[in-house]
Amino acid sequence: VQLQASGGGLVQAGGSLRLSCAAFGLTFSSYNMGWFRQAPGKEREFVATINWTYDSAYYAESVKGRFTISRDNAKNTVYLQMNSLKPEDTAVYYCAAAPPMGDYIATRRYEYDYWGQGTLVTVSS
Repeated sequence: VQLQASGGGLVQAGGSLRLSCAAFGLTFSSYNMGWFRQAPGKEREFVATINWTYDSAYYAESVKGRFTISRDNAKNTVYLQMNSLKPEDTAVYYCAAAPPMGDYIATRRYEYDYWGQGTLVTVSS
């Protein structure tokens, strides 16, 4: 299984970026997909997740209203549209795949089986 994240870069505060994560070697449509991030000197934290069946999404409070997670099962890809970026959004962003757990929303790192390599997002003030 491979998850390949891309789309990171340097952006000014208030700008936008779109991250992509392509999945290989797993039945993508059967997995919940999530995004996490890790800032320098901090622990990896949950950002957003999207359900495998109903395309329902859940967000961390810190990004709610600014970030949007979506998926395209035909392309085995999950996206994270990030708008109104702030310097505190600077981090390495990781995509991850979690097995379906009914209506449960997976927000903890240990609930995800597969991880991408990360893509760096830097927001300048």
